[in-house]
Amino acid sequence: MLTQLYIKNFALIDELDMDFRSGFSVITGETGAGKSIILGALGLVMGQRADVKSIKHGAEKCTVEAHFNIAHYGLEPFFEQNDLDYDANDCIIRREINVSGKSRAFINDAPAPLALVKELGERLIDIHSQHQNLLLNKEDFQLNVIDLIAQNSAQLAEYAEAYDKYKAAEKELRQLEELISGNKEREDYLRFQHAELEEAKLEDGQQESLEQESEIMSHAEDIKAALYQAVEGIDGESNSMLGSLHTYVGRLHDIEEIYPNVKELAERLDNCYVELKDIAQDLGSQVEDVDFDPQRLDEITQRLNIIYSLEKKYRLDSVAELIAMHNDIKQQLQHIDNGDADLEEMRKKKEQMLAICTEKAAKLTAIRQEKAQQIEQQLQSMLMELGIPKVQFKIALSAKELSPNGCDKVSFLFSANTNTALQPVSQVASGGEVARVMLSLKAMISN
Repeated sequence: MLTQLYIKNFALIDELDMDFRSGFSVITGETGAGKSIILGALGLVMGQRADVKSIKHGAEKCTVEAHFNIAHYGLEPFFEQNDLDYDANDCIIRREINVSGKSRAFINDAPAPLALVKELGERLIDIHSQHQNLLLNKEDFQLNVIDLIAQNSAQLAEYAEAYDKYKAAEKELRQLEELISGNKEREDYLRFQHAELEEAKLEDGQQESLEQESEIMSHAEDIKAALYQAVEGIDGESNSMLGSLHTYVGRLHDIEEIYPNVKELAERLDNCYVELKDIAQDLGSQVEDVDFDPQRLDEITQRLNIIYSLEKKYRLDSVAELIAMHNDIKQQLQHIDNGDADLEEMRKKKEQMLAICTEKAAKLTAIRQEKAQQIEQQLQSMLMELGIPKVQFKIALSAKELSPNGCDKVSFLFSANTNTALQPVSQVASGGEVARVMLSLKAMISN
């Protein structure tokens, strides 16, 4: 609760220091006395944007500081998560606005981002405005009020999880039904595609391998000539690189004794000789491996024509995509062949999820019905104290289809007189009466 409010150089206020006690409920004053200014100062504490026009004329800055007792607010995790000092008996929020337009915010004397101040402020202060009375006309708001007062957030979370699973199963069943229905309509074409792709015996990477083999075979003569020429140049019978290198290395070894500087170079050339000899042997093997086989080339060409034809037909770019399409067709045909069993299994899953969801909803309904009776009694007592001595208030709960917040339809019924029939709050003509209902509900929520 708010225990102290300090305001300095804000609007028309030079300096104001107010203490609040438990049970304090009303600030009165004539028009222009400053009631709205106090609300404006509280708005700054709640993280509203600062305006230099709010600074009292002639002052350099204004300050608004609010002290709260938060012992019963359960906010310790909030302070831990945001690395703030926690003092349950005296939580301080301070805003400072400079004439230069600079604004600073503090939580327990530590600088804090405005967004954090706003988040904390909204948890500590509720400024009720007249238009909020319209919320009472909304069924979702009325149901939320019951849940907040009932403090059944754990049951709501359990129900929400069950409801999400039920809706997911319902969606999955619908999609499966649509898939099987659509597949059956084009079953013949799917089986034709499956047979065509099955016959093609496609393998991933096959196209690239065949294309490379075709390219090599189509240029076999050029490749063999280049390889043979390289082998002859390196290790041929006349004027070969190896023959010349062998001679040069031998000459260098001959002068090692009289010219030691050449020994290391000669050894390096020895290594080059060995490497060149290995290269020549490998090139020779390649010459033997490259061969032109007209029959094999014809097989490759036919195989590639099948692949190209399928890619063009199905507007795909690779064998991998054709294989993926084939797998998808297999799965669709499996759904057709096993459709009844798959549907039955999915229907059972949906019914199981529905049963769980219905059970959770029934628990919520029981809690709401029990709490609704308590709210009726407590609210009538509060409204009597607020000047409606013959008030009637009732919460009507009725069943509806499962929804994200349960299976309860709620309506707040009100009458200011025992001789007048109850009617929905939305039909109450007196704005003052509705405001008192709204403020009483807020007081119950805050307790």
